Amino acid sequence: MKCNFIFLTILMCITYKTYGHINIRGKILDSTNKQTLSNAYISILNIENRATYSDQYGFFEFKSTPSGIYYLQTVLMGYKTRVDTLKINNENIVLSLYLQETIIELPSVIITARKEFAQNTINSLDFKYRTHSTTQNLLLLVPGLFIAQHAGGGKAEQIFLRGFDVDHGTDVAIAVDGMPVNMVSHAHGQGYADLHFVIPETVDNINFSKGSYDAKTGDFNTAGAVKFQTKKFIRNNILKYETGRFGTQRGFAIINLIPHHDITQNKHSAYIASEYFYTKGYFQNPQNFNRINIFGKYDGQISNHANLSVSISTFLSKWNASGQIPQRAVDNKSISWFGSIDPTEGGNTSRSNLNATLTNHLHNLATIKNQLYLTDYNFELFSNFTYYKEDTINGDQIKQYEKRQLFGYNGSYNNDFKIRNLQIKGSTGLGFRGDIINDIGLASTFQKYTIKDKKKGKIVENNFNGYIDATLLFTEKISINIGIRYDYFTFQYRNKLIDTNVFNTYKGIASPKFNLYYKIRQQIQLYLSAGSGFHSNDARVSVLKNNNTSLPSAQSIDLGTNFKLKKKIFINLAVWYMYLQSEYIYVGDDGLLELSGRTNRIGIDLSARYQMLKWLFIDADLNFAHARFIDLPKGVNYITLAPKITSIGGFGINIKKAFDGSLRYRHLSKRPAIEDYSVVASGYFIVDAVVNYQWKNIRFNLSAENIFNKKWREAQFGTESKLKGESNSITEIHFTPGTPFFIKGGITFLF
Repeated sequence: MKCNFIFLTILMCITYKTYGHINIRGKILDSTNKQTLSNAYISILNIENRATYSDQYGFFEFKSTPSGIYYLQTVLMGYKTRVDTLKINNENIVLSLYLQETIIELPSVIITARKEFAQNTINSLDFKYRTHSTTQNLLLLVPGLFIAQHAGGGKAEQIFLRGFDVDHGTDVAIAVDGMPVNMVSHAHGQGYADLHFVIPETVDNINFSKGSYDAKTGDFNTAGAVKFQTKKFIRNNILKYETGRFGTQRGFAIINLIPHHDITQNKHSAYIASEYFYTKGYFQNPQNFNRINIFGKYDGQISNHANLSVSISTFLSKWNASGQIPQRAVDNKSISWFGSIDPTEGGNTSRSNLNATLTNHLHNLATIKNQLYLTDYNFELFSNFTYYKEDTINGDQIKQYEKRQLFGYNGSYNNDFKIRNLQIKGSTGLGFRGDIINDIGLASTFQKYTIKDKKKGKIVENNFNGYIDATLLFTEKISINIGIRYDYFTFQYRNKLIDTNVFNTYKGIASPKFNLYYKIRQQIQLYLSAGSGFHSNDARVSVLKNNNTSLPSAQSIDLGTNFKLKKKIFINLAVWYMYLQSEYIYVGDDGLLELSGRTNRIGIDLSARYQMLKWLFIDADLNFAHARFIDLPKGVNYITLAPKITSIGGFGINIKKAFDGSLRYRHLSKRPAIEDYSVVASGYFIVDAVVNYQWKNIRFNLSAENIFNKKWREAQFGTESKLKGESNSITEIHFTPGTPFFIKGGITFLF
């Protein structure tokens, strides 16, 4: 703790605000719609180590620049590079730099020694070039991340990343516009992250990070983090209709609520989007999956120095599910490949959000950001994992349910300044998250009718947090980012089946971070990242056991490089290691997570992007991970469902903004379903395709999944179960079959 205090004190000293004469200040904007552009790279070509990035609202500045004539270069992927000649005569210069949109070209990507470059390059390329018309597609934009669906489409996806079976979000922190998606102490599993409330067409960009190296991200940030940002404005009103196999229908609309003149001149925008989705599904037992989304957002400059962003959304989903089926039932033909043991599984869920962020721009181009968010959430899920193992008469169906109110605050102060010749980007922040779950429980059911409550209670969980983060830009070739984060949790659980039982505990954890970036040549960046993170445990477990089980920590390290070959090939290569203090294993019948011991993982991530022609873009991600329990004997120390090899790739074409398409593959290798590898989850290789054509203001789209119509097991588990009539339970693979050949077409009107 003494070490952490010293580290915190050093950071506070180096981020203390210093003043210098401001010479160059500006804003980067889109030349067509006059909207601000973030993450543009601005550099003074004839001064060493004078470069910066535009912030969320397009602002940038250079301080203490001596008199002279300078060449200011502005680079942003998807826009034409701009070079301006500036003459400085001891007076401040205020600029508005407009960039013209163009096709993305890899030759324009500049290698730097900045943290922003390492994080933004690949996701910017993928977001522009790859189709993302579903929430599943959005998650697959993260290199190395895999997903699986196993509950009729309405349940949160199962996630795989860096040798983790993340379940539904236990080791990946997910946020939308700064609002957390992961649910702590969830009825179905810790960190449950249901992204179905997000309408894909409203997403403007995605930032991802692997490992636990960002001080701004806390709980669940062990394997990585994914942050979605919705659009501040829309270019066109849109009406879309799609239809496909298995009774699939989707309608989508997004409409501007403010005239275009106000958007470009008065810096105000507002829009509303809505989505309806239905599918009967390809299972023998119809899914009848319904989902409704409504999302509205206002973003505007409410004064010369303040921006306000407010969004409101609501989401409702209901579905039937066929559950995970046992391999033996398919083999003996008692059910079909798309059949079901318990056809009454399913669920419903809803989420409503209010999210508001006020950003103040100070005279020295520092920013103060204050965010408040509120969420009302409901969840009910019927599952049957073991069939007749526990109850040979009624079966083992269970209901998991909860009603939750979530509220929180995020505040930050950001400032760029200089101490002598050292340029520093400083950030400090405070946050709070509160979860009140008035009803959370687990019940035994028969065909969705409750037989008996097994667990029922109320949870109050609070997280207070703060961080300090600083990036030191020593030269054009070297930068260092250091930070520390502290999280403090309070857990309270009241057992409603025994009214007198109220349990409390509390726990805090510090998470230091370190990142070194070194540009060794014009086209090569090396980086070294090390840090500590954590994933919190369910409050119902934390209050009943030693509080050392509440916040298991993770320590990880990455050694990697970003480099370009012959201007048109961009490659990211990283070797990484992670130690986890305690792995989580989900216990379905108990509805809780068990701590199952220490683990370590070592792996290699490779991502390549190749622009073969102006209209032809090729990409591939290949990921290897070796995951083992530390304290178990060799041969029985495999981590269940931990992926060893994953790969995603394909090619995309874009011809004069009229025609675009892609052909993509997904590969997941076989992996252990239990610790001794005696039960194996099989791998798969699936190919999908997309074609789009635009004629004037009408756009046609056609997509196909699993174009070779392969039989594949999407979600798989090693489960002990007992079928009706069996004398003994059997442990084997239980699976949800993957999508057969599926084709969907649509038409979009832009106006």
